[in-house]
Amino acid sequence: MRRGFTLLALATALLLSFALYEALIAAPTEQTMGDVQRIFYYHVPSAWTAFVLFLINFVSSIVYLIRRNPKADILALVSAEVGVVFCTVVIVTGPIWARPVWGIWWAPGDIRLTTTLVLWLIYISYLILRRMSTGGRTPVIAAVVAIFGALDVPLVYFSIWFFRTQHPSPVIGGGGSLDPRMAHVLLINWAAFLCLAWLLSWVRCELEVATRRVDEAQALESLRESSR
Repeated sequence: MRRGFTLLALATALLLSFALYEALIAAPTEQTMGDVQRIFYYHVPSAWTAFVLFLINFVSSIVYLIRRNPKADILALVSAEVGVVFCTVVIVTGPIWARPVWGIWWAPGDIRLTTTLVLWLIYISYLILRRMSTGGRTPVIAAVVAIFGALDVPLVYFSIWFFRTQHPSPVIGGGGSLDPRMAHVLLINWAAFLCLAWLLSWVRCELEVATRRVDEAQALESLRESSR
């Protein structure tokens, strides 16, 4: 197990370093936006990675509601936490990219931006619920919130297909086009981000399992003390 973790950590570090080089140096400069367009190689893969993690959260939440499997509950919690990290990167890098290109940090009323912010707020609320509530029904309620939140993911993704927005048209699919060299760098960065998400989730799962074991041991000890 430890050897696998070490190999994953090493592979992630190497892939992230290579992806950084590809994004900042090797990738061609976009003719209209210039170097600021290179944020694209972090903005888009972060969004895709967040979507993958929220999908895992969605499936795990359904499994937990059906089977009450603690492992599914842990996976749901961890995927939401790591997903929020990547979704935060999306929300931060978006305005940084938009300011020199659009002339504004944020476009009020833009459906893609609004639905992304709503998605982030839903999962922040999910994590606050998991942190602040200590009732026995908390995992069940959180699972319902997670399923509700996941319904926003398709709306975020397909919004630029069905609505007129300030956000650029899709460069992959939907009639869009992307320089093959740019697409190559984009996929390298996405692979690096997926490895990073896997690594973070692994660490967080180990920590959550250990925390729950300690809590169970403390609860058992308290029960023994009270029965004496």
